[in-house]
Amino acid sequence: MTDPTPLVGRHRIDGRPVRAGTPSFAAIDPRHGTAMEPRFADATAHEIDAACTLAEAAAQPFAAAGREVRAAFLESVAARIEALGDALLQRAHAETALPLARLTNERGRTCGQLRRFAQVVRDGAWLDARIDHGDPARTPLPKPDLRSMNVPLGPVAVFGASNFPLAFSVAGGDTAAAFAAGCPVVCKAHPAHPGTSELVGHAIVEALAEHDLPPGAFALLFGADHRVGQDLAAHRSLRAIAFTGSFAGGKALVEAAARRPTPIPVFAEMGSTNPVFVLQQRLARDGATIAKSLSASVTLGVGQFCTNPGLVVLPRGAAAEDFLAMLARELAATPEGTLLHAGIRSGYERRLGELRAVPGLRALVDAGAASGVCGARSALFAVDARTWLATPTLHEEVFGPATLAVLCDDAAQVLALARALPGQLSITILGDDADRDLLDALPPILVQKTGRILFAGMPTGVEVNDAIQHGGPWPATSDARGTSVGTRAIARFLRPVAWQDCPAARLPDELRDAGPPGVPRLVDGRRVVS
Repeated sequence: MTDPTPLVGRHRIDGRPVRAGTPSFAAIDPRHGTAMEPRFADATAHEIDAACTLAEAAAQPFAAAGREVRAAFLESVAARIEALGDALLQRAHAETALPLARLTNERGRTCGQLRRFAQVVRDGAWLDARIDHGDPARTPLPKPDLRSMNVPLGPVAVFGASNFPLAFSVAGGDTAAAFAAGCPVVCKAHPAHPGTSELVGHAIVEALAEHDLPPGAFALLFGADHRVGQDLAAHRSLRAIAFTGSFAGGKALVEAAARRPTPIPVFAEMGSTNPVFVLQQRLARDGATIAKSLSASVTLGVGQFCTNPGLVVLPRGAAAEDFLAMLARELAATPEGTLLHAGIRSGYERRLGELRAVPGLRALVDAGAASGVCGARSALFAVDARTWLATPTLHEEVFGPATLAVLCDDAAQVLALARALPGQLSITILGDDADRDLLDALPPILVQKTGRILFAGMPTGVEVNDAIQHGGPWPATSDARGTSVGTRAIARFLRPVAWQDCPAARLPDELRDAGPPGVPRLVDGRRVVS
């Protein structure tokens, strides 16, 4: 372990610590409500402009540095994060109250993502290089020579998430994917864990210098005021925005990006209720096992996962009531947890109050008052499908350790509920062969509603690999065509460009006839590797 640079509470712009504004906020220990040093300042308009303008100037040299240099840079970022050792984990623990074991795993995921994207960069398949040779002798018109490949969008603004201070933050999946694509990153740190963000930001700055990459390719800005995010989203130099957080925050960024003179894409992951459909025969056979695994999933991380199963769909009857009784015992026995910050606690309490006000809704485990500053207890509610269908507030996410059971009278009601679902990050179907009618009927409906359908297990815990899809239709995300987890995430920060009848000397290496070794290309309709 190397000694980390002491926290100074300053932005990182052009590789240097800077701060023009007056310190106005600090990280708050969510267990005790106490402020932590140092204090941070909201980024000024001048600092935002400087960071974005430098990112725009760095875009071409950063992309032109080449795939090997960029891959090595990503690996250096991972190594430098690991070199921060316990100091990083302890600071993240103090700022979030997340257990050290969880943070250790999250650090491993973060560094694993960076190294995986380094492999992706070297492989070159993401370029989607295509060559269609011309034919001047074709009649009645000559056939042009056309060659195309993906190029970086340009500077990307990344907004750190509150619930993953490492994996969805300064060097998280969005940043790793943008860097892999060849895009500079201007990151706005989440105000709940600014110290953690500063440590990781410094690691990125050092890795850029190690590989002689332009320092403007990364900037770290702080801000507790919504004005900082709005000003950043509006800056003329940006070409895309990546966000993980609340629906209100994501929607505000989408609207801000649309108001720009030149609108840009916003890739916002905003959460969902992640329904779990438990079918009749599977419920009868495995009710006790499912109740235990569902309880563990609902309370994992004090319910602060975007894939938290906040809705469970059951067939009405004695088996469902037995299942709910078992689930209630499991949830009631779960100790009180500490939420990430006071804003999440107030939002959790507000949503529980909205649910309690719905006529006909049963509170099987009522969270009640928690003792800690940001404490939260588990909650379980039940309602009939007719009421759920008629009550839009029941369709919305409760961010915290709570779930809602919806009891259906028959298969037709299950299908009606499925059709009424808003967009989801995940949907789970648990059934047996004897449930084949619904096992056949549900997937064609649900594939229109979500980015990931599970047929075993629970939705919490997202595998980071080439095949994962973490995204779904609105309001789960702002653009269902992308994913914020896995190697496909790089596609969000790319766009295709075609070169027509271009002299060979002016072509990118990947589009020349010889081509660099190992890069897969589509040549005259055939997939080849040089």
